[in-house]
Amino acid sequence: MTDKRKRPRDANLLAKRIVDIATGDVDETESEKTTQRRKAGEKGAKARAVALTPEQRSEIAQIAAQTRWKKATD
Repeated sequence: MTDKRKRPRDANLLAKRIVDIATGDVDETESEKTTQRRKAGEKGAKARAVALTPEQRSEIAQIAAQTRWKKATD
């Protein structure tokens, strides 16, 4: 049984949830919404890669590399 709700703020309810997770009554896994967003992002990345020309991909990669190096030297 997977419980996809947020953890409770009430200390007693939170303690019960922690015990339930520890005893295996409730699985603590990432939410379905997070999984769906990740899958959508992967689809979008693939679609973008197909739509870009090699020159455009190279330009984007160069800008990203310059930005990373700029942050490292600051």
